[in-house]
Amino acid sequence: MKHFITLITGILFAATSAFAQEYDVLIRGGKIADGTGNAWFYGDVAIKNGKIARIGSLPNATAGKVLEAKGLIVCPGFIDVHTHIEEDEFRLPTADNFIYDGVTTVVTGNCGLSNVDLGFYFKQLDSLKTSVNVASLIGHNDVRKTVMGTVNRPATPEEQQRMEALVEKAMRDGAYGLATGLIYVPGTYSTTEEVVGLAKVAARYGGVYASHIRYEGDEVLTAIEEAVNIGRQAAIPVQISHFKVSGQNNWGRSKETLAAVENARREGIDVTIDQYPYTASSTGLNTLLPSWALAGGLDSIKARVNDPIIRRRMTEEMVATLKRRKQNHFTYAVVAYYDADTTLNGKNIEEINLLKGRKHKAAAEAETIMDMALKGGASMVFHGMGDWDVENIMRYPQNMFASDASIRVYNFGVPHPRGYGTNARVLGYYVRQKKIIPLEEAIRRMTSLPAQKFNLPERGLLQPGRAADVLVFDENTIIDVSTYDRPHQYSRGMKYVIVNGETVVDNEKHTGVRAGKVLRKGE
Repeated sequence: MKHFITLITGILFAATSAFAQEYDVLIRGGKIADGTGNAWFYGDVAIKNGKIARIGSLPNATAGKVLEAKGLIVCPGFIDVHTHIEEDEFRLPTADNFIYDGVTTVVTGNCGLSNVDLGFYFKQLDSLKTSVNVASLIGHNDVRKTVMGTVNRPATPEEQQRMEALVEKAMRDGAYGLATGLIYVPGTYSTTEEVVGLAKVAARYGGVYASHIRYEGDEVLTAIEEAVNIGRQAAIPVQISHFKVSGQNNWGRSKETLAAVENARREGIDVTIDQYPYTASSTGLNTLLPSWALAGGLDSIKARVNDPIIRRRMTEEMVATLKRRKQNHFTYAVVAYYDADTTLNGKNIEEINLLKGRKHKAAAEAETIMDMALKGGASMVFHGMGDWDVENIMRYPQNMFASDASIRVYNFGVPHPRGYGTNARVLGYYVRQKKIIPLEEAIRRMTSLPAQKFNLPERGLLQPGRAADVLVFDENTIIDVSTYDRPHQYSRGMKYVIVNGETVVDNEKHTGVRAGKVLRKGE
């Protein structure tokens, strides 16, 4: 009898122990900001099988891994809705710059640039495995290039049909919507009607229309209206990418641009925006050239540049654009990476022009830009926005934060610091130091708002049953360290980063774990 009682006691103890150890990870005693925007509260977060199992006071719970979060913020992983990770994920699948900035999910394929065969791309990512979750849009520019090349003309009905078929295939393969880059070749040559036709296809599958709009400077209101009109005609939610007003002559106009967005929302059109918290943008050198001069590929560009009459016309247009910006030189345009001569990385066009021994005039700088374009172009950082507009846009409640960045290869080039520090800059500089928006509101903009907009129902909130993408950070120390002069510096303050229940950052160190998933719409 004694042995029987001992046996029963042992079984009960084992069962009790198994029950007590039911969680894989337990985050104990943190200040939980659940992503709703509501005030934080103290509690514990229990994780099991990659999902959030329980939230609240769990004093008797135990787990295989217990993370002490006393005095720290516990919140959902950040969702960066505007990234450009294509090809970089194969070089650096651990995506360190995003992970250290609290990003657990990226949306790529923006600005009209994506893999056209997303089904094949997703299978590649399934095999590769990355540290972040990856969702993708289908890019209009690459779809158009596949069907029409870089010609400057409207699509024929047959070409339109072929483009719509490519978008439909991408949506069936799991794309989250259609993205345009209407400032870039060849998207800039498309009509609004062409984009509406493609957006209608994406809308049939519940997709989003995300746009780098046609103009971000003098004609920005016209461009916003075009995006709204596409949403109206295609009956599709609209996301205006990296919302800004460019050029010193446009500083202060965010009052007008935000009003345009809000007027569209009052009309019943689902329009939201995203923003990076910097006064500089980053894109290719060729955007400084007149768009008409870029049609037809490199041979056509060379022919135009080498024609004295056309070259003079290009120079005059570039200088006129500069003057409208109230600037005398191309000082605002800084080289991030120039493959033809990496010694010019980090220098602005005015400096480069003088290094080449040319006249200190805007026309000579335009000539220098054309010469660099013929040698393959360069990635650039453009200093063109005002602090007041950045902060005014930041206060808008339907605005998300997004980096517009790739996976950064450490010490490669002189890229824009937004690739390292977007979220930490918002939390450290704009929330803690400048008090532009409250902490919980900033977290909502990084989590549940993008999850809602891009139809990511498992992410964006700390709730039982959702995917366990969770951050633990110190609100008093989190800060961006990356600068324009020294961009290759990871953000500080992320104590723990958990992706799908696995610890990717442990005590501020990347573990190398690649727990990210490919997110296909409809799965």
